[in-house]
Amino acid sequence: MKFTPKKPYLLGETLESLTERMTLAGYPAFRAAQIMDWVYKKFVTDPAAMTNLPKELQAWLTETFTIIATQRVLIKGDPDTTQKLLLKLEDGSLIETVLIKAPDFNDPNDKFRKTVCISTQVGCAYGCKFCASGIAGWKRDLHAGEIVAQIFEIIKLEGGKPTDEGHALPFDNIVVMGMGEPLANFENLMRALGNLNAEWGFKFGARRITVSTSGVVPRIKELAEMPVQFRLAISLHGATNDIRSQIMPVNKKYPLEELIPAARYYNSKHNRMITFEYILIDELNDTYEQADALVKICQGKDSYGENAAPMKVHINCIPYNKVEGLPWKRPSIMRQQAFVKRLKEGGLSVTIRHEKGHKIEAACGQLRLQAERDGGMIEKVEKKA
Repeated sequence: MKFTPKKPYLLGETLESLTERMTLAGYPAFRAAQIMDWVYKKFVTDPAAMTNLPKELQAWLTETFTIIATQRVLIKGDPDTTQKLLLKLEDGSLIETVLIKAPDFNDPNDKFRKTVCISTQVGCAYGCKFCASGIAGWKRDLHAGEIVAQIFEIIKLEGGKPTDEGHALPFDNIVVMGMGEPLANFENLMRALGNLNAEWGFKFGARRITVSTSGVVPRIKELAEMPVQFRLAISLHGATNDIRSQIMPVNKKYPLEELIPAARYYNSKHNRMITFEYILIDELNDTYEQADALVKICQGKDSYGENAAPMKVHINCIPYNKVEGLPWKRPSIMRQQAFVKRLKEGGLSVTIRHEKGHKIEAACGQLRLQAERDGGMIEKVEKKA
C-alpha cells in the first residue's frame, strides 16, 4: 500500500530539495541552510523558535511541512536499561524504535554505549519465522521523514543538547534492525541515512550506522557500490539451504549460493567486516552440523565460490527471544555455549548477544503486535497522556 502524507515531511528533505522548494516559493536559497542548522545542529523543530528567520518564512514552514512525522504513544522500559518507543504515524500505523544501553568496557569512565534501533516499514513482507514484525504482514514503506523522525524521538527522550559543533547526540550507534526489511525500502532509507550523515545534517559517521538485511542480494550489491561505507549485517540464521529456508522464506528467492557471493563482494569492495546475525533456535540451527557448515562458509571452503578467500566476518549469536504465536524455543545455555565453542574452534570471531529488553518483549514488532491485538490499548494510553 502506498501512503501519501497530507504535507511533505521536513525531516525527509535534503538541503538541495529544501532549497529548491524555497526558491520556487520566492525565498532566498541561503535560508534553507539556516533551517537545516536549526533542525540538525540545534535540535529545534518548531519554526516559531527559529529566531533568525522572518515571521513570514516561519509561517510558510508551518503551513508547508509536517515537521515531525511521529507521535509518541508509549514507552516501555526495562531494568537492563533498554527502552522501547511505540510511535504512531499520520495514517494511524504503529512502528517501534528501541534505545539499547550497554556498558562500554573500553571507556575508562565506565560510560554506557547507546544504540538506536530504527524501523523502515510498517510490518514486513519477508515473514522470517522468528520475527513478530511480519506476523500481520506488510502494510507500507516508511517515508524518509518518518525514518529520521525516530532519531528525533530518541533525542527528545534522552535530552540531547546542541553544542557549537552540533555533535551532542545522545547515542553512539544506529542500527537499522527494527521493523521491516531495510533493503526493500532502499531509496527512502538511503535518503534518511544521507540526512543523518550529511555535513549539513548530523554529520553522523557512516561507520557507526549498520544496515541489516535478510538477504536481498541485488540491494547488497548496490550497497557495496555506494561510496558511503555503512556497516552491513546479514540475518543468516542457517548455514545450509534446507535449514535456512525453514527460518527465512527469502532464502527460496536468494539462496545461499547467491547470498554468500554477494556478501563476499561487499567484503571485497569495502574491506570491512560483515556481521552474520545468527538466532539460535533449539534443535533446529544450533547443531554441530550447522556450526561446521558456517565455518566452511566463512573460511571460503564452501561450494558457493571457487577458491574463495576467508571472509572478514563476525558471527553474532542471539538466543531466540520468545514471540507469542510462534513455535520456536530458546536453546539451553549449554547448547548455546557448545555451538559458540565449535565456531571458535573453527577460527571464527564470535559473540553471544545477551539481548537487551527480553523482559519487555523488545524483539522486532512485539510491542506493536500486542498493541494491535489489544484494540483499546492505544486509546487508553492516549487518554492518560
